[in-house]
Amino acid sequence: MTEPLLQVRDLHTHFFTRAGEVKAVNGVSFSVDRGRVLGLVGESGSGKSVTGYSILGLIDPPGRIVSGSIRFEGRELVGLDPDELRALRGRRIAMVFQDATATLNPVLTVGRQMTLAIRAHERASDRAARDLALDVLKKVGIPDPASRLNTYPHELSGGMRQRVAIAVALLHRPALIVADEPTTALDVSVQAQIIFEMRDLVRSLGTAMIWITHDLATVSSLADDVLVMYAGRMVEAGPTRVTLRAPRHPYTAGLLASVPSRNPKGVDLPQIPGSTPSLLRLPPGCPFQPRCPRATPVCREDPPRVVDSGREALCHHPLPPASQAAA
Repeated sequence: MTEPLLQVRDLHTHFFTRAGEVKAVNGVSFSVDRGRVLGLVGESGSGKSVTGYSILGLIDPPGRIVSGSIRFEGRELVGLDPDELRALRGRRIAMVFQDATATLNPVLTVGRQMTLAIRAHERASDRAARDLALDVLKKVGIPDPASRLNTYPHELSGGMRQRVAIAVALLHRPALIVADEPTTALDVSVQAQIIFEMRDLVRSLGTAMIWITHDLATVSSLADDVLVMYAGRMVEAGPTRVTLRAPRHPYTAGLLASVPSRNPKGVDLPQIPGSTPSLLRLPPGCPFQPRCPRATPVCREDPPRVVDSGREALCHHPLPPASQAAA
Protein backbone atom coordinates (compact mmCIF):
# COMPACT_ATOMS: atom_id res chain seq x y z
CA MET A 1 0.00 0.00 0.00
CA THR A 2 1.10 3.58 -0.67
CA GLU A 3 2.41 5.36 2.40
CA PRO A 4 0.31 8.36 3.52
CA LEU A 5 1.74 11.77 2.70
CA LEU A 6 1.78 12.71 6.38
CA GLN A 7 1.84 10.39 9.38
CA VAL A 8 1.64 11.77 12.92
CA ARG A 9 2.12 9.18 15.64
CA ASP A 10 1.68 9.69 19.40
CA LEU A 11 2.64 13.38 19.22
CA HIS A 12 3.29 15.15 22.53
CA THR A 13 3.97 18.90 22.45
CA HIS A 14 4.32 20.52 25.86
CA PHE A 15 5.01 24.04 27.14
CA PHE A 16 7.21 24.41 30.20
CA THR A 17 6.01 27.44 32.17
CA ARG A 18 6.54 28.78 35.66
CA ALA A 19 3.10 27.46 36.56
CA GLY A 20 3.97 23.97 35.36
CA GLU A 21 3.98 21.72 32.30
CA VAL A 22 1.18 22.48 29.84
CA LYS A 23 0.33 19.37 27.81
CA ALA A 24 -1.01 21.20 24.77
CA VAL A 25 -0.86 18.12 22.53
CA ASN A 26 -1.01 14.88 24.43
CA GLY A 27 -0.65 11.74 22.31
CA VAL A 28 -2.30 12.67 19.00
CA SER A 29 -2.08 10.33 15.98
CA PHE A 30 -3.47 10.69 12.44
CA SER A 31 -2.51 10.51 8.79
CA VAL A 32 -3.34 12.52 5.66
CA ASP A 33 -3.28 11.14 2.12
CA ARG A 34 -2.45 13.09 -1.01
CA GLY A 35 -5.34 15.12 -2.38
CA ARG A 36 -7.48 14.82 0.77
CA VAL A 37 -8.62 17.36 3.34
CA LEU A 38 -8.52 16.63 7.07
CA GLY A 39 -10.65 18.84 9.31
CA LEU A 40 -9.05 19.35 12.72
CA VAL A 41 -11.89 20.40 15.04
CA GLY A 42 -12.07 21.49 18.65
CA GLU A 43 -12.76 24.29 21.10
CA SER A 44 -10.21 26.99 21.85
CA GLY A 45 -7.38 25.41 23.82
CA SER A 46 -7.98 21.91 22.47
CA GLY A 47 -4.50 21.76 20.91
CA LYS A 48 -5.48 21.86 17.24
CA SER A 49 -3.36 24.91 16.31
CA VAL A 50 -0.37 23.62 18.28
CA THR A 51 -0.67 20.37 16.33
CA GLY A 52 -0.44 22.35 13.08
CA TYR A 53 2.53 24.39 14.30
CA SER A 54 4.27 21.20 15.42
CA ILE A 55 4.08 19.78 11.89
CA LEU A 56 5.81 22.86 10.48
CA GLY A 57 8.40 23.03 13.26
CA LEU A 58 7.09 26.37 14.52
CA ILE A 59 7.13 25.51 18.23
CA ASP A 60 9.50 27.81 20.11
CA PRO A 61 10.58 27.80 23.77
CA PRO A 62 9.08 27.40 26.29
CA GLY A 63 7.37 24.81 24.09
CA ARG A 64 8.86 21.75 22.43
CA ILE A 65 7.91 18.39 20.96
CA VAL A 66 8.55 16.02 23.85
CA SER A 67 7.99 12.77 21.95
CA GLY A 68 6.28 11.25 18.97
CA SER A 69 6.82 11.06 15.24
CA ILE A 70 5.91 13.30 12.29
CA ARG A 71 6.74 11.64 8.98
CA PHE A 72 6.23 13.65 5.79
CA GLU A 73 6.85 12.00 2.42
CA GLY A 74 8.58 9.22 4.33
CA ARG A 75 10.93 11.63 6.11
CA GLU A 76 11.00 12.14 9.87
CA LEU A 77 10.53 15.81 10.77
CA VAL A 78 10.94 15.56 14.55
CA GLY A 79 14.59 16.34 15.26
CA LEU A 80 15.30 17.36 11.66
CA ASP A 81 18.09 19.91 11.18
CA PRO A 82 16.58 23.44 11.29
CA ASP A 83 18.04 24.35 7.89
CA GLU A 84 16.56 21.23 6.30
CA LEU A 85 13.20 21.92 7.91
CA ARG A 86 13.32 25.53 6.70
CA ALA A 87 13.92 24.30 3.16
CA LEU A 88 10.77 22.15 3.36
CA ARG A 89 8.64 24.86 4.93
CA GLY A 90 7.04 27.02 2.28
CA ARG A 91 8.12 24.72 -0.54
CA ARG A 92 6.71 21.27 0.31
CA ILE A 93 4.66 22.25 3.37
CA ALA A 94 2.91 25.63 3.53
CA MET A 95 0.79 27.35 6.14
CA VAL A 96 -2.08 29.81 5.90
CA PHE A 97 -2.57 31.70 9.16
CA GLN A 98 -5.78 33.10 10.58
CA ASP A 99 -4.75 36.75 10.32
CA ALA A 100 -3.56 37.72 6.85
CA THR A 101 -2.77 41.24 8.09
CA ALA A 102 -0.12 39.82 10.40
CA THR A 103 1.11 37.41 7.72
CA LEU A 104 1.73 39.98 4.97
CA ASN A 105 4.40 42.68 5.22
CA PRO A 106 2.64 46.07 5.24
CA VAL A 107 5.56 47.96 3.61
CA LEU A 108 5.98 45.63 0.61
CA THR A 109 3.69 45.36 -2.39
CA VAL A 110 1.92 42.09 -3.05
CA GLY A 111 4.16 41.48 -6.07
CA ARG A 112 7.35 42.07 -4.09
CA GLN A 113 6.29 39.72 -1.31
CA MET A 114 5.39 36.99 -3.77
CA THR A 115 8.68 37.42 -5.65
CA LEU A 116 10.66 37.10 -2.40
CA ALA A 117 8.70 33.97 -1.49
CA ILE A 118 9.50 32.43 -4.88
CA ARG A 119 13.20 33.24 -4.70
CA ALA A 120 13.48 31.88 -1.17
CA HIS A 121 13.30 28.37 -2.65
CA GLU A 122 14.25 28.63 -6.33
CA ARG A 123 16.07 30.75 -8.86
CA ALA A 124 13.75 32.70 -11.12
CA SER A 125 14.02 35.73 -13.37
CA ASP A 126 11.87 38.78 -12.76
CA ARG A 127 9.63 37.78 -15.66
CA ALA A 128 9.27 34.17 -14.53
CA ALA A 129 8.50 35.21 -10.94
CA ARG A 130 5.90 37.73 -12.11
CA ASP A 131 4.24 35.19 -14.40
CA LEU A 132 4.05 32.64 -11.61
CA ALA A 133 2.62 35.21 -9.18
CA LEU A 134 -0.03 36.23 -11.73
CA ASP A 135 -1.00 32.62 -12.38
CA VAL A 136 -1.44 31.82 -8.70
CA LEU A 137 -3.42 35.00 -8.01
CA LYS A 138 -5.81 33.98 -10.79
CA LYS A 139 -6.18 30.51 -9.24
CA VAL A 140 -7.36 31.95 -5.92
CA GLY A 141 -9.99 34.13 -7.59
CA ILE A 142 -8.40 37.58 -7.44
CA PRO A 143 -9.78 39.85 -10.19
CA ASP A 144 -7.34 41.93 -12.28
CA PRO A 145 -4.29 40.22 -10.75
CA ALA A 146 -1.79 42.35 -12.69
CA SER A 147 -2.88 45.51 -10.88
CA ARG A 148 -2.96 43.71 -7.51
CA LEU A 149 0.77 43.03 -7.77
CA ASN A 150 1.41 46.76 -7.28
CA THR A 151 -0.91 47.20 -4.29
CA TYR A 152 -0.04 47.12 -0.60
CA PRO A 153 -1.91 44.82 1.82
CA HIS A 154 -3.78 47.69 3.51
CA GLU A 155 -5.30 48.64 0.15
CA LEU A 156 -7.06 45.27 -0.08
CA SER A 157 -10.21 44.02 1.63
CA GLY A 158 -9.96 41.30 4.28
CA GLY A 159 -11.11 38.66 1.81
CA MET A 160 -8.56 39.77 -0.79
CA ARG A 161 -5.74 39.79 1.77
CA GLN A 162 -6.60 36.25 2.77
CA ARG A 163 -6.63 35.20 -0.89
CA VAL A 164 -3.16 36.71 -1.29
CA ALA A 165 -1.94 34.77 1.77
CA ILE A 166 -3.34 31.58 0.25
CA ALA A 167 -1.68 32.45 -3.09
CA VAL A 168 1.69 32.82 -1.35
CA ALA A 169 1.19 29.39 0.22
CA LEU A 170 0.46 27.89 -3.23
CA LEU A 171 3.44 29.41 -5.06
CA HIS A 172 5.58 26.26 -4.95
CA ARG A 173 2.66 23.84 -5.33
CA PRO A 174 3.25 22.33 -1.86
CA ALA A 175 2.26 18.76 -1.15
CA LEU A 176 0.60 19.83 2.11
CA ILE A 177 -1.13 23.01 3.28
CA VAL A 178 -1.92 23.63 6.94
CA ALA A 179 -4.70 26.24 7.18
CA ASP A 180 -5.29 27.63 10.69
CA GLU A 181 -8.85 29.04 10.71
CA PRO A 182 -8.12 31.23 7.65
CA THR A 183 -11.72 32.40 7.17
CA THR A 184 -12.78 33.05 10.77
CA ALA A 185 -12.55 36.87 10.57
CA LEU A 186 -14.31 37.14 7.20
CA ASP A 187 -17.91 37.71 6.20
CA VAL A 188 -19.99 34.56 5.71
CA SER A 189 -20.31 35.10 1.94
CA VAL A 190 -16.54 35.59 1.58
CA GLN A 191 -15.92 32.52 3.73
CA ALA A 192 -18.06 30.43 1.41
CA GLN A 193 -16.22 31.68 -1.68
CA ILE A 194 -12.76 30.96 -0.24
CA ILE A 195 -13.80 27.51 1.03
CA PHE A 196 -15.16 26.64 -2.42
CA GLU A 197 -11.96 27.86 -4.09
CA MET A 198 -9.72 25.95 -1.66
CA ARG A 199 -11.66 22.73 -2.19
CA ASP A 200 -11.38 23.18 -5.95
CA LEU A 201 -7.63 23.88 -5.73
CA VAL A 202 -6.98 20.81 -3.59
CA ARG A 203 -8.77 18.60 -6.10
CA SER A 204 -7.10 20.12 -9.17
CA LEU A 205 -3.56 20.27 -7.75
CA GLY A 206 -3.65 17.05 -5.72
CA THR A 207 -2.52 18.94 -2.63
CA ALA A 208 -3.37 17.59 0.82
CA MET A 209 -4.71 20.02 3.40
CA ILE A 210 -5.28 20.19 7.14
CA TRP A 211 -8.06 22.67 7.88
CA ILE A 212 -8.00 23.76 11.53
CA THR A 213 -11.32 25.14 12.74
CA HIS A 214 -14.01 25.20 15.42
CA ASP A 215 -16.73 25.44 12.75
CA LEU A 216 -18.39 22.10 12.07
CA ALA A 217 -20.37 23.55 9.15
CA THR A 218 -17.13 24.38 7.35
CA VAL A 219 -15.76 20.91 7.99
CA SER A 220 -18.91 19.26 6.67
CA SER A 221 -18.63 21.07 3.34
CA LEU A 222 -14.85 20.92 2.90
CA ALA A 223 -13.17 18.00 4.66
CA ASP A 224 -12.99 14.37 3.57
CA ASP A 225 -12.04 13.26 7.08
CA VAL A 226 -12.41 14.84 10.51
CA LEU A 227 -10.44 14.59 13.74
CA VAL A 228 -12.05 15.98 16.90
CA MET A 229 -9.72 17.15 19.68
CA TYR A 230 -10.40 17.82 23.33
CA ALA A 231 -7.91 18.91 26.02
CA GLY A 232 -4.94 18.09 23.81
CA ARG A 233 -6.17 14.63 22.81
CA MET A 234 -7.95 13.07 19.88
CA VAL A 235 -11.40 11.88 20.97
CA GLU A 236 -12.87 10.84 17.61
CA ALA A 237 -11.74 10.51 14.00
CA GLY A 238 -13.22 9.15 10.79
CA PRO A 239 -14.82 10.03 7.44
CA THR A 240 -16.56 13.38 7.78
CA ARG A 241 -20.02 12.37 6.55
CA VAL A 242 -20.23 9.30 8.77
CA THR A 243 -18.73 10.96 11.85
CA LEU A 244 -20.95 14.05 11.74
CA ARG A 245 -24.08 12.07 10.90
CA ALA A 246 -23.65 9.52 13.70
CA PRO A 247 -20.91 10.51 16.19
CA ARG A 248 -19.73 7.87 18.63
CA HIS A 249 -18.02 10.10 21.21
CA PRO A 250 -20.29 12.10 23.58
CA TYR A 251 -18.16 15.23 23.07
CA THR A 252 -18.63 15.15 19.29
CA ALA A 253 -22.34 14.61 19.82
CA GLY A 254 -22.43 17.61 22.17
CA LEU A 255 -20.71 19.84 19.64
CA LEU A 256 -23.17 18.82 16.93
CA ALA A 257 -26.18 19.32 19.20
CA SER A 258 -25.17 22.95 19.76
CA VAL A 259 -25.15 23.83 16.03
CA PRO A 260 -28.06 26.29 15.44
CA SER A 261 -29.11 24.76 12.11
CA ARG A 262 -29.77 21.43 13.84
CA ASN A 263 -32.25 22.94 16.30
CA PRO A 264 -35.77 24.43 15.97
CA LYS A 265 -36.03 28.21 15.91
CA GLY A 266 -36.79 29.85 19.23
CA VAL A 267 -35.47 26.93 21.28
CA ASP A 268 -32.44 27.35 23.53
CA LEU A 269 -29.41 25.57 22.15
CA PRO A 270 -28.20 22.54 24.12
CA GLN A 271 -24.91 23.16 25.90
CA ILE A 272 -22.14 20.94 27.14
CA PRO A 273 -22.07 21.60 30.91
CA GLY A 274 -18.94 22.88 32.61
CA SER A 275 -15.75 24.00 30.90
CA THR A 276 -12.60 22.47 29.46
CA PRO A 277 -10.06 21.38 32.07
CA SER A 278 -6.77 23.16 32.64
CA LEU A 279 -3.99 21.59 30.60
CA LEU A 280 -1.80 22.04 33.68
CA ARG A 281 -4.06 19.79 35.76
CA LEU A 282 -5.80 17.26 33.58
CA PRO A 283 -8.22 14.96 35.42
CA PRO A 284 -7.33 11.27 35.68
CA GLY A 285 -8.90 8.84 33.25
CA CYS A 286 -10.86 10.46 30.45
CA PRO A 287 -10.40 14.28 30.33
CA PHE A 288 -14.03 14.73 29.24
CA GLN A 289 -15.56 12.68 32.07
CA PRO A 290 -16.36 15.67 34.38
CA ARG A 291 -18.71 17.00 31.65
CA CYS A 292 -19.91 13.73 30.15
CA PRO A 293 -23.49 12.46 30.68
CA ARG A 294 -22.34 8.85 30.10
CA ALA A 295 -19.45 8.88 32.57
CA THR A 296 -19.10 6.07 35.12
CA PRO A 297 -16.41 5.35 37.75
CA VAL A 298 -14.19 3.63 35.16
CA CYS A 299 -14.05 6.90 33.19
CA ARG A 300 -12.53 8.63 36.21
CA GLU A 301 -9.86 5.98 36.64
CA ASP A 302 -8.72 4.51 33.33
CA PRO A 303 -7.70 6.36 30.14
CA PRO A 304 -10.03 5.34 27.28
CA ARG A 305 -8.81 3.28 24.33
CA VAL A 306 -9.90 3.16 20.71
CA VAL A 307 -13.16 1.23 20.56
CA ASP A 308 -13.75 1.04 16.80
CA SER A 309 -11.03 0.32 14.25
CA GLY A 310 -13.14 1.70 11.39
CA ARG A 311 -14.19 4.82 13.29
CA GLU A 312 -11.74 5.79 15.99
CA ALA A 313 -13.40 6.95 19.20
CA LEU A 314 -11.60 7.07 22.54
CA CYS A 315 -14.41 6.35 24.95
CA HIS A 316 -15.36 3.73 27.54
CA HIS A 317 -19.06 4.15 26.71
CA PRO A 318 -19.34 5.21 23.06
CA LEU A 319 -22.65 6.01 21.45
CA PRO A 320 -24.04 3.14 19.38
CA PRO A 321 -23.23 2.91 15.65
CA ALA A 322 -25.70 4.50 13.25
CA SER A 323 -27.32 1.15 12.42
CA GLN A 324 -28.04 0.41 16.09
CA ALA A 325 -29.15 3.97 16.84
CA ALA A 326 -31.73 3.80 14.05
CA ALA A 327 -33.01 0.38 15.12
